[in-house]
Amino acid sequence: MILQKAFRPSTIKIGLESEDKDELFEELVDILARSYPEDKAFPREAVLQGIQQREKKMSTGIAKGVAVPHATISGLDGLHGVLGISRKGIDYEALDGEPVYLVFLLVSPPGDAELHLQALRQIALILQDHDLMTSLLNSQSSEKAHEILTTCDILQFE
Repeated sequence: MILQKAFRPSTIKIGLESEDKDELFEELVDILARSYPEDKAFPREAVLQGIQQREKKMSTGIAKGVAVPHATISGLDGLHGVLGISRKGIDYEALDGEPVYLVFLLVSPPGDAELHLQALRQIALILQDHDLMTSLLNSQSSEKAHEILTTCDILQFE
């Protein structure tokens, strides 16, 4: 149930407004900040810088209109994700040169490295399933996208 917990309806946005990668990172981190537990300090700048630094190593725009920006950040209370869906596409400087429509942002503290890797593996499995990808891209609400991710979690264990 990793994806179900990391990506909650409050951290899923249909209709991203960003047009490029820098705007996108700001938009996704703002979504995460709004959903972070109110009784805990959210390390916004550290998260933003961590994602940007990881991206400088190599684009996380992997192919098929998908990007998976991710980073390990001190000061977080656990694994967190934001799923963004763009209807118009985002100039992401992806490895295949194509726009990105589906973005899985994933951040966690250094102590959750194994959980972080498990989540990345589950996302990779989603990317291999054309029907799941199409369903996510066509989601009309964050609740529906969350339901699809929940299904993915369940299918992993069958």
